[in-house]
Amino acid sequence: MLENLKEELVKLHQKLVENHLVVWTGGNVSARDPESGLIVIKASGIPYEGMGPQHMVVMDKNGKVVEGKFKPSSDVYSHLYIYKNREDVNGVVHTHSNYATAFAALGRSIPVVLTAMADEFGCEIPCAGFVRIGDEAIGKEVVDHIGSSSACLLQNHGVFTIGKNAEAAVKSAVMTEDIAKTVWLAMQMGKPLPISDEDVEKLHYRYTHIYGQ
Repeated sequence: MLENLKEELVKLHQKLVENHLVVWTGGNVSARDPESGLIVIKASGIPYEGMGPQHMVVMDKNGKVVEGKFKPSSDVYSHLYIYKNREDVNGVVHTHSNYATAFAALGRSIPVVLTAMADEFGCEIPCAGFVRIGDEAIGKEVVDHIGSSSACLLQNHGVFTIGKNAEAAVKSAVMTEDIAKTVWLAMQMGKPLPISDEDVEKLHYRYTHIYGQ
């Protein structure tokens, strides 16, 4: 079931590898099918090399496995919490990408000091608190702290991103790491200059309403 969505998730997981956002078996992408409400997520501990549709697990909103012979990702309950509390979200990504996670290790949000960040996020990328893995606590931290952003850092942990679909969430994860790297580089030379709230708002509006085809 949901074979097209499984195929898409396999390709999107490879995007995480191509953009150096994950290593070994870490990280995951999930998607919610808007029609059925079912959620598809990567199985736990599956290497990216050789990953296929058979390694995707289909679940209902309460975490019951509907199809799949593997255990779902250990982050599944956090994903489910986000879906339950954000009806506008149909894609969730989790990574431990290096530069963004370095900010998370310090418990620091990423400030809006780049026009690319104003474009994509329209605000800072917040850093939520520390919670242990295994239940929906991480999902709650994300929902409570992400605000209008599509990305949220988790203290001492990593990155969660959301989107209207899984592809949008992956794009947000790629952009989060790219921005985090540039901001970190700028911090090595001095104190990055903030962009005013007014300019951030105008840049974000242009990008989301005018830019592109």
